[in-house]
Amino acid sequence: MERAVSQLEESKRSGDSESILSLSLHELHEKLQSGFLTPDSVLHAYMNKALEVNKELNCLTDFLPDCQNQLQSFKEEKKGLLYGIPISIKDNIDCKGHDSTCGLRTFLNQPATKDSVIVQVLKKQGAIPFVKTNVPQSLLSYECSNPIFGQTLNPHNTKRTSGGSSGGEASLIAAGGSILGIGSDIGGSIRVPASFCGICGFKATGKRLSTIGFRASVPGQKAITAGIGPLARDVDSLAFCMKALLCEDLFRLDPTVPPIPFNDEVYSSSKPLRIGYYESDGYWLPSASMKRAVMETKQLLEQAGHKLIPFAPLKTSYAMNELVLKGISADQANTILERIKGDIIDPRLKDLFYVHRIPVILKKILYFLMKPFNPRMADILRCLCGVGSISDLWKQHTAREAYCEEYISLWKSQNLDVLLCPALGPAFLAGIAGKLTVTASYKLIFNLLNFPAGVVPVGKVIEKDENELKDYVGYYNDFWEKTFKKNVSDAIGLPIAVQCVALPWQDELCLRFMKEVERVTQKNRAI
Repeated sequence: MERAVSQLEESKRSGDSESILSLSLHELHEKLQSGFLTPDSVLHAYMNKALEVNKELNCLTDFLPDCQNQLQSFKEEKKGLLYGIPISIKDNIDCKGHDSTCGLRTFLNQPATKDSVIVQVLKKQGAIPFVKTNVPQSLLSYECSNPIFGQTLNPHNTKRTSGGSSGGEASLIAAGGSILGIGSDIGGSIRVPASFCGICGFKATGKRLSTIGFRASVPGQKAITAGIGPLARDVDSLAFCMKALLCEDLFRLDPTVPPIPFNDEVYSSSKPLRIGYYESDGYWLPSASMKRAVMETKQLLEQAGHKLIPFAPLKTSYAMNELVLKGISADQANTILERIKGDIIDPRLKDLFYVHRIPVILKKILYFLMKPFNPRMADILRCLCGVGSISDLWKQHTAREAYCEEYISLWKSQNLDVLLCPALGPAFLAGIAGKLTVTASYKLIFNLLNFPAGVVPVGKVIEKDENELKDYVGYYNDFWEKTFKKNVSDAIGLPIAVQCVALPWQDELCLRFMKEVERVTQKNRAI
C-alpha cells in the first residue's frame, strides 16, 4: 500500500488529505459526484491515513490493489451512489485473490476465486474496497487478536481492546483510516466493537443483505442468525450504505435476498415513536455507565416527544442457555475444534477454546459438582454438551421458533415501535474479552430473534460511573462478574453507547430510531 500511495503522489493525483478526511460521508459523496474531488485524491488520503493508523492500532490484514484498477475503470463507467468512496472490508468477507482467514491457519493461502456478492454490489455502486481488517481467531470473541496478524487495539486507549469480531473495522474507522466499513455480526460482532470504539454500527435483519462469500464462524448452525451491516462515524452514513446495497444488482446476484429497496419514507419520518426500554436483561447486570446511558437517553427521547414504556425482556437466561449455547454447540463444538486443530491458539482466547475441549462426560460431572455453588457456570457447562440426537436438535429448533413468537407477541402487546437497551461497555482491557463471553446476552439475543439492531454512541464514562461501579457485585458475584468489574473500571472518558432494536425487516425504522438517538444525545457526546 505504501507503493500505491507513492504512485498517486508522484502522478500528482493526491489532494489535500486533511480537508478530505474531515468530510462526512454525505459531504464526500457530494464533492465526488460534482467532480470537485477525484476518486484518486480521496483514495490517496484514506490509504495514507490507514497506514498511519495501522502502525499504532494494528487493524489491517491486507491491501486490495484492485482499488487502483478501479480508478482507471471510472473513466468509462456511470457514477454509482458510492462513486469514489473508499471502503474497508472485514477479513472474513471474500475479495477476489485474497484470503478470508477468520484468524485461522487452516484458511491461509486459500485466496477467494471471486468477490462476495456484497463486494460486487459495492463496486457496481462505485465504492472502492481498499483494505481488509483484523478479527479474533475463529471470530467467536469480543477480543480482536489472532496468531496470524496479532492484536488490534482501541484508538481511545491502546491498553484496551477494540472489541470483536469486527474489531479491525471499528478501530480503523474510529481513528479516521476509513469512512465506511462492512462487517458481520453473529452475536454482537458489529455492535460491540462499534460501542467500544465510539462509532455507529448496524446489524441488518438476516437475509436482508447477501451472505454469499462470507466465511461463517460456525457454518451449519441454525440457532442464531448472522447479520451483515455497515460501520461508520454517523447514522446517516449507515443508512446511505444500506440504500446503496439494497439495489437491483443485489437482488439479481443473490435471488434469495427479498427484493425490498431501502424505504426512505420510513427513515426520514418524524412521527413520534412508542419506545420500549430496559436497563438490565436479568442475565447479566450492566455496568453503571451502561445503565446511565440508557436512562439519560430515555429522558432525552421523552423530552423530544416520544413515548417511553418499560419493557421486561423475556426469559433471557432460558434463551441464552437452552437456545443459544445449546444450539451453537449442538455438534459438541466439533466444527470449532476441527478448525483450530493443529493451530497455535491465541493466548488471549485460550479460556474460550479450553472449555470446548473438555470431554462431554467431564462437563456433565462438573455440572453436578458446581451446581450448588456456581449455578450459572454449571448451566453453561451443561448446555455446552450440545444436543443428544437429531430428534433433540429438531426440538431445539422448535423451541427457538416458539421463543421468537412469544417475544414478538410480548412486543406487540405493548404496541411498541422500537426498543432501547444497553450496549456492552466501556471497552475491556486488552486480552480480557476472551474470558467474558458470558456478557454477550445483550447482543446475542437479537441474533437469536433475528431483529435488526444497531448501536449509537451517546456519551462518555464519568466519575459518577466509577464511584457506583465500586459497589458492583452482579447477580452471582462470581469469577466473571469480578473480572468484568475490574476490566470496566478506570475508564473515565471512554465512549458509551446504547442499542436500538426493531422487529424483523424493519431495518429502516431501526436506523430512523438510531438517528433520533444520535440527534437528542448530540450535546452529551460533545462533553
